[in-house]
Amino acid sequence: MTTVTTTLPMFPLGAVLLPGAFLPLHVFEERYQALVQACLEGTPEFGVALIERGQEVGGGDVRFDIGCVARIVEAVELPQGTWAIGAVGARRIRVERWLADDPFPRAEVTEWPDPPPGEGATDSLPRLVAETRRVLALGAELGEAVAPMAIEVDDDPVLAGYQLGALAPLGPLDRLALLGAPSADERARRLTTMLADLTVVLEARLADG
Repeated sequence: MTTVTTTLPMFPLGAVLLPGAFLPLHVFEERYQALVQACLEGTPEFGVALIERGQEVGGGDVRFDIGCVARIVEAVELPQGTWAIGAVGARRIRVERWLADDPFPRAEVTEWPDPPPGEGATDSLPRLVAETRRVLALGAELGEAVAPMAIEVDDDPVLAGYQLGALAPLGPLDRLALLGAPSADERARRLTTMLADLTVVLEARLADG
């Protein structure tokens, strides 16, 4: 199979976007205002990559080389040229080479599709849904801001694994580990471990009062 490399506008963030997840952004920095304008005038997509070191504002950051394409589904221009946009994670990418940040960050990327899922990812899905609900219930009992427990996920175990990873109260590096899993089966195994660890921590916090 021939690997096709394309140039994509990039939005480095302190968060990880997973396929199927919704990403709201308030875009106020001039270079990202230019990025949004370019996307809306052409293909309404940009890449999202986690910042490894540095900050979202001002540049000079170091970024991880895996990410997700975000497709803009809503955009409202605000005063002073700022934007409120909503985007949805579309598909996974690898960053082959970062380009100059002028006029906004860009990279040469290749798409990184998941291989067909094995039986493990399909068989484990009901258990993962139940374990995610348990974690969300514990978080809500502790008064934390968590996703609603009425979880509905796709029948496709690839997309469902990403959806559960977005719903669970995970940190960016854990979500990056899910995004970078080589298969849906491995993603299910990683998520199982993460949810088990979260359950232990949350139950201990409740026990301590």
